[in-house]
Parts: sequence; C-alpha cells; structure tokens
Amino acid sequence: MVAHPDDESFGLGAVLDSFVRGGADVSVLCFTHGEASTLHGRPGELADVRAAELTAAADVLGITSTTLLSHPDSGLASVAVSDLATSIADIAARVHPTHLVTFDLGGVTGHPDHIRATEAALDAAAALGIPVLGWAVPDEVATRLNAEFGTEFTGRQAGEIDWTVPVDRRGQMRAIAAHASQSTDNPVLRRRLHLLGDTEYLRMLA
Repeated sequence: MVAHPDDESFGLGAVLDSFVRGGADVSVLCFTHGEASTLHGRPGELADVRAAELTAAADVLGITSTTLLSHPDSGLASVAVSDLATSIADIAARVHPTHLVTFDLGGVTGHPDHIRATEAALDAAAALGIPVLGWAVPDEVATRLNAEFGTEFTGRQAGEIDWTVPVDRRGQMRAIAAHASQSTDNPVLRRRLHLLGDTEYLRMLA
C-alpha cells in the first residue's frame, strides 16, 4: 500500500525486489497519481507521466499487478480511512495476500499521505485478519538526513525494528530510474540509500 507512484521504488523497492526474488507474488496499490509533486523532470501532464512510470517500475521489480487510484495527491488525509480500506479489501479479494506492506507509523517521511496509507492498511488488515509490515528507517539514518536536508524522517531504535532485510539495490536502482520525473534531481533519496547500504528494515505493525 503506497500513496504515490515512486513510493514502491524509492521506499519499498529493495524490499519488494527481495520478496519477488524469493518467489513471492507482489501486488501494489497506489492511492494517488502524484500530480502535486514539485518535481517534474519529464514533459507531459504529471499525473499521466507518473502513471506510466509506475507501470514501468513495477515491470522492473517483477510486480505481478498494480492498481492506481485517483485520490487527491497531498489530500489523501481528507479521504475516509474506511473508503481506502474498502479499496484494499477489494484487491485482497482478488490477489489473496498473506501480508500487507506499507510505511511505518508516522509515514517515515512525515508526509500526511503516507500516514493515511498506513492507517488504511491497518484498518483493512484488521478486517482481513492478516499482518501489516511497515517499512522503517533506523534512527541514525533519520537523524543524519534531517540534519543534512531539514527533512522530517521518523527513525526507529534497534529495539523497535523486527527484521533487518539484506538487499541487492540493483533492481531498486533500475526501478528508480523508471521514475525519471522524480529521480533526476533527488539528493535526499540518493543520500538515504547510501546511508542504508545493503540493508532495509521492517516493523510488525499489526
């Protein structure tokens, strides 16, 4: 469950790549077209550009299916959690997931859309009776990023992290490149990946 096209690559890309290479079928639900982004590294209507980029990135990552909804970018918090959870349940009825994967509590970056996506995943998972895994960053990485870039990452102490996942970044980097409108000028992304190295982190949210 992600809020914007590129979240599945910039944030969860290495984790999803690891799942796919381990033999899992992965489906992605994205709630918005990302039309409110201030980055516009390719010509064209941004909502359409980013939809096409999501398709290309999903293909790179080996994702089985993607669903892109049209809720308002940077306005997801105004959409009822129950409505978002219903969309998740509809897709779950088709793909029969064993887990939901989304952002950590607080949305990792503090973006309200990320926070709402997590709330929706938790609501849907409670009804579906399946676990929710949250993609997280360690506190030391969040602290460095916030100091260097003035960002608002929420980090987690070692005792709050349930799994460390060894990852190969090559597939993720190809998926990131597919999101050219958002990745050509994104120093925070590059720095985060450098600080994380070959490891990602997950928490059991529910």
